[in-house]
Amino acid sequence: MNLDTIHVNDFFIKENSAFEKKALAVFRYQYEQNELFRSYVQAIKTDIEKVDGIHKIPFLPISFFKSHTIISGVFEPEIVFESSKTTGEISSKHWVRSKTMYHESALLGFEEHYGSIKDYTILALLPSYLERSNASLVSMVSYFMQQSGQGFDGFYLHDFKGLFDRLQLLIKGNKKVILIGVSFALMDFAEQYPADFSKLVVMETGGMKGRKKEITRMELHAFLKQQWNLEAVHAEYGMTELLSQAYAQSNGSFKTCASLRVLVRDVNDPFDVSNEGVGALNFIDLANVSSCSFIATEDLGKVYTSSDFEVIGRMDHTALRGCSLLLLNQ
Repeated sequence: MNLDTIHVNDFFIKENSAFEKKALAVFRYQYEQNELFRSYVQAIKTDIEKVDGIHKIPFLPISFFKSHTIISGVFEPEIVFESSKTTGEISSKHWVRSKTMYHESALLGFEEHYGSIKDYTILALLPSYLERSNASLVSMVSYFMQQSGQGFDGFYLHDFKGLFDRLQLLIKGNKKVILIGVSFALMDFAEQYPADFSKLVVMETGGMKGRKKEITRMELHAFLKQQWNLEAVHAEYGMTELLSQAYAQSNGSFKTCASLRVLVRDVNDPFDVSNEGVGALNFIDLANVSSCSFIATEDLGKVYTSSDFEVIGRMDHTALRGCSLLLLNQ
């Protein structure tokens, strides 16, 4: 596999059997080219000759992005994305070989669900992300704004009045507008500026932790719908460790894009992986070809036969991280 000749379209595969074939090829490539991933696969005593389906591929615990540099192949990263953290936490770092591939992959995933980016004006309320220079979400949204070309796009840090005025102007002009925001900022904005935003697409990205009293996604959506006369609140599911995203257009039911698949694992047996059910979420992200495409997250969720999924909570990450590091030190 030559990363210099790979195009983002090579990883957007809607048909499941073709996706599985590509995933197995990426697994073998990353086993050979990713020292950390190979050490993990060997530590859990996986016979790679018997890995003949996606359920048999070992999924790397996501916590390794906090403790190790995860690279497949040899390259100098164009950018290193870093996650947010609360006091005492260690941030995750994702070494990205090509920022262009990340941007193009993210855009293809967005347009798979929403159509051409050029149809939308993108406004963003991402204060906690804008305060960091290497947030993948800010990089993605900035690229969306560039590609939109509407001329009214923009980030808003704490200027709720300016954001409200811009929204009113765009809505009166019958523009299609997406307001993408972190949960706590959307709550604050909606609390201070109730309005009829029924024509607006409001997309939350999560991010309540450490900022306000924890509430469920459904409670958040109910509040935003009430304040802004919305039929539905949209949501984006992404993270520093993944270069592909999933989107929910209503009720917190996420759909993956063609470069991403979701599986579910038993919380008591991390090697028991299924297509559907309730448990911890595993992702195959083919866009992660230069890092690791097989990620065992700490999110708990429900996966349906349609491959739609919901996020219902978080695991106790301390136990998972300790187990992972123990395996690598054996």
